[in-house]
Amino acid sequence: PAMDYAGLAEAAAAKMELYRRDANGWRSCRRTSEVAVSWKPSAEFAGNVYRAEGTVPAHPLHVWECIKPVAGGLRTKWDQSVKDFEVVEAVSDTVSVCRTTTPSALMKVISPREFVDVVLIRQFEDGTMLSAATNVEHPLCPPQPNFVRGYNYPCGCFCIPLPGEPDRTQLLSFFQTDIGGYLPQTVVDSFIPASIAGFYSNLTKAVKALKA
Repeated sequence: PAMDYAGLAEAAAAKMELYRRDANGWRSCRRTSEVAVSWKPSAEFAGNVYRAEGTVPAHPLHVWECIKPVAGGLRTKWDQSVKDFEVVEAVSDTVSVCRTTTPSALMKVISPREFVDVVLIRQFEDGTMLSAATNVEHPLCPPQPNFVRGYNYPCGCFCIPLPGEPDRTQLLSFFQTDIGGYLPQTVVDSFIPASIAGFYSNLTKAVKALKA
């Protein structure tokens, strides 16, 4: 049976709304000048869900331009954790199935990964943009021999305008990734928050370059 990509995307977006409103039980695990990262056990798989909140010094549209999940987008240029991003199938104007590959990390302790997700993009009346995703399978994306297949459980980013501050954007992100393979949990638990902090730091540099 074919996967209901639109339905899965909608469910991921609904989960993002729930996480956004859920203030309970988050435990802080990393803080930099750009982002505060907290976590709690995931209800979706045997790992953690991470919440990252930071303010990016740029207009929401500039931030969105850097992070939006589109073919040929800017993300592969600035995000060190994304090597390649391709749209496998455009399901609708707002929903697509995408394949992302990541380079090796932690001095090659973590080998290259691939992720296949359905991604939904939504704009709210207040100007907030949401990108939500979750893992799916797709006939055009069988597992590749040189990659370990990882799985993103419902995850996403809210790009939130700050009233009266046009050149600042609140970026609220949720990460919930099973990076696959046989890595000790301690490696995963230190790698993901560090990788999230890197994402915010590199994004901040990217929007500055975009504005320049």
